[in-house]
Amino acid sequence: MSTAPLSFDLDSNLDLDDFDPDYVEVELVVFDMAGTTVSDDGLVERAFVLAAQRSGIADTADALDEAVAFVRETMGQSKLDVFRELTDTEEAAVAATNVFETAYGELVERVGVTAVDGAADLFQELRDNGLKVALVTGFSRATQDMLINALGWSDLIDVSLCPAEAGRGRPYPDLPLTALLRTGTSSVAAMVVVGDTASDMLSGLSAGAGLVVGVRTGTHDTEILEVAGADVVIDSVADLAELLGLREETIE
Repeated sequence: MSTAPLSFDLDSNLDLDDFDPDYVEVELVVFDMAGTTVSDDGLVERAFVLAAQRSGIADTADALDEAVAFVRETMGQSKLDVFRELTDTEEAAVAATNVFETAYGELVERVGVTAVDGAADLFQELRDNGLKVALVTGFSRATQDMLINALGWSDLIDVSLCPAEAGRGRPYPDLPLTALLRTGTSSVAAMVVVGDTASDMLSGLSAGAGLVVGVRTGTHDTEILEVAGADVVIDSVADLAELLGLREETIE
């Protein structure tokens, strides 16, 4: 097993014009969960709809449409922060967040949860090459643990973090920076941040990550991810090993 820092050069056919160094020694990869490593299948949005209805946030069809549009725009952010914008008081925001987490758990129990193809193998491959793996989320700790346990990922990651444990959620840099500190990563340039939303890209950018990678398996499309600061956008996390030079093949 190699324990030397993994490096990749920029002479590949990927468009990384905004990424300046000749190579980056990667020590840590920070992954989002829903939509990035965990197949979402619309469950987050469905849980928000249930929470909005059950908590009385949206009592008309128009109000529900507005709330859902806001949720899509802010996908990836702390669920509590989102509900703070949709409610009038902190008490109401906390209550709505709890309703959302319950609804999401009900949906996961009913339909199950699946990983994005190749995610578990990628985690193992990264760790076999001496890299640290972190999972971050906008969910609560209880929901995050439920997902990690359901997918059997506990032994495949080095750290998992939710907003309450880092200070602020995305788009702030707190989650990736806390992951960096928890794993003893030597510098922000040695960190890669991967996600499916604009909030993920903004968080990685604000944290000074050496590489910010968008994936097309979740909420936001290539254009939105690039505008938000993605250095590169790939089809899914299954393509990350090639991007980081773990394999000889290159992404076409």
